[in-house]
Amino acid sequence: MDASRVNKKAVRDLGRAGTWIARAAETKSTEVDVFLPEYGDILLGSALVPPIVVNIRNGHTTHVDFVSDLTAGDLGGIRRVANDWVGGNLHQLLLRGNANVSIKSGIFSLGTQALSESIVLKANQIPTMPEYKIDHLGFSNAERDGEKGMVANVSLRFTNDYPVDFDIPKFRFDILVPGCSADENFLKLGEAMTAEAQIQPKTDVNVAVSGFVRKLPEALITACPETQSSPIDRLLGSYIEGRETLVYVRGSRNPSADTPTWITDFMKDVIVPVPFPGHEFKDLIRNFTLADVHFGLPSPFASPDSPESKPRLSAVVKALIGLPEEIKFPIDVAQVRADSDVYYKKKKLGQLDLGKWQHADSTRTIIPHEKEEGLLVQSIVKNAPLDITDDDVFADVIQALVFGGNPVILGVQAKVDVETETVLGKFVVRGIPAQGKVYVKPISGGNTILSPEVGALEILETSKTGLTIRAKVNVTNPTEYSATVPFIDINISVNDTILGHATARDVSVVPGPNHDLAVIAVWDPSHKSGKKGGHIGRELLSQYISGYNTTLTLRTHASSIPSQPRLGTALSIFNVTIPTPKLTPPSNPNRPVQPDPPNEPGSSAPHFIDDAVFHLITSTAVLTLLSPLPHTSLWITSVSATAFYNHTPVGAIEYDVPFEVPPGASDTPRLPVDWSLGSIGHDAVKKALGGKLKVEAEAK
Repeated sequence: MDASRVNKKAVRDLGRAGTWIARAAETKSTEVDVFLPEYGDILLGSALVPPIVVNIRNGHTTHVDFVSDLTAGDLGGIRRVANDWVGGNLHQLLLRGNANVSIKSGIFSLGTQALSESIVLKANQIPTMPEYKIDHLGFSNAERDGEKGMVANVSLRFTNDYPVDFDIPKFRFDILVPGCSADENFLKLGEAMTAEAQIQPKTDVNVAVSGFVRKLPEALITACPETQSSPIDRLLGSYIEGRETLVYVRGSRNPSADTPTWITDFMKDVIVPVPFPGHEFKDLIRNFTLADVHFGLPSPFASPDSPESKPRLSAVVKALIGLPEEIKFPIDVAQVRADSDVYYKKKKLGQLDLGKWQHADSTRTIIPHEKEEGLLVQSIVKNAPLDITDDDVFADVIQALVFGGNPVILGVQAKVDVETETVLGKFVVRGIPAQGKVYVKPISGGNTILSPEVGALEILETSKTGLTIRAKVNVTNPTEYSATVPFIDINISVNDTILGHATARDVSVVPGPNHDLAVIAVWDPSHKSGKKGGHIGRELLSQYISGYNTTLTLRTHASSIPSQPRLGTALSIFNVTIPTPKLTPPSNPNRPVQPDPPNEPGSSAPHFIDDAVFHLITSTAVLTLLSPLPHTSLWITSVSATAFYNHTPVGAIEYDVPFEVPPGASDTPRLPVDWSLGSIGHDAVKKALGGKLKVEAEAK
């Protein structure tokens, strides 16, 4: 009591005298009611305050310590306040307390006083949801009431910043997650119960929570309309990406027997958002490899930009997944899919489309060198499209494979969807970040890419400027990779001049020798390269027929794979040079094969023009020809030839009547000879009558 706070001296002196005589005052047991005027003046609650005795003499201080029984008021109205608080709509709170206080001093009653007091709590004065930290989180299988499910044990800690001391009883609540849209009802994920906890002023509070999840309801795992993700997908996706996720709790309809009824009635319709921190799994996939790789070229009939227009890859994909320490339950992977970006030396090469679900097998194992448990997942990928986005990078990769001699390291970054099987049923975990390295072995140790051998030539069609040939090709594939080629067209050139092209369809190339691959080649130098091509083509055929060693160069071009012009262009930096296929004529059955002279190996081998008989009287000649084609006749449309002896003309043949050259040995019609009379060569011919004479010849 402080008399000095009374301004008027007379009143102050009278008060001092009166309180000195009375000495003390006492209130009777009083009920205090607290109302919320802004919410329809609902009753928040009542407090029963016991009798209190106060020393009222000036200068005396009375310490008051009492226990009050609290009674909840209008629970429906209180829930309105709680929902506004949870939703962030409670900007201030006006409270009014009413009480009728009966006072006496000694044996004298001082009557009953009606007291009313109002206070306003601003937003910064209203208690907020305490921040908490999860110290432990673990999941395991369990069985409750004969039903299998999954238990989540959580240990969390928060700080009580207020000067209050109370006990929290066991409390059971439902765990809810949002549905597909904001206007849908929440979906029940599971149930949880808190252990008893004691709240002390200004101290940390540890709370143990045990949750139980039964089989996931269908609405929780079904994809939302116009999307490919379900409510559980969004929840797990946020958690895996390390983002804070909101789950919601509501008082259970099946409360614990230890929970007071008024708390149960109050909480059963209050939904409180609870932030749940994410866990970013940057290194979840520890190892990523491809085995039994098979490459397939695109279909030539595919529409541009369709999956069929891209190169395809088939392989056994192996991924070693490090299991988080929170997971203590059996888990199997049934299917996987992913969209992967492929890099070479930190430059993007393209995209590997694994968007279709692929069957997978999973096995628990120990991660090497880490002594941690992991999950080995294997999946057979068939015909996954590989979209090359940078031709220059692709060319660098091919060049490194062909000429580098060392393994090529490709980087892979992906978002992986995994369909899992647990005690809760099947559900998809989407967007798991994955990265790894794929080691691609070099082709033939940096030497040659392929070793083609061409044989079994057959002429299918001819024209004035070209011919169409069918051939069998033997190829040795030095790599461990196989490939399927639906269609490919390759230019045939000499000295960078295109003379024709070769086409292969539906060819499968396996590691090692590949025999009798069918190829159709069109030889038409004039059509491909104009006059220059015609000249080079004739020169090549002249050297070829004359027995010189000649070569052809094979190279891809933009139209090699019609649906993938960039791929054909990228491969065109590499070429394969092969010896021109030999058209070996058969032996003349009418003349025995003679051994080669020591200094002229191969000179006695059969040639296209095997023999010639000249008739001086009729001035004609008959040539014996050995056609190397076993099934097709040749037609010679004209002959322009000159024979020489010691570089001196002997005679000339000019003949423009077409004649047939059937398979095997055959004689030409009598060809007119224009002798060079009086020349040294003509004299040599006359001296050789009845015998043989070796002459040189040039012909077109």
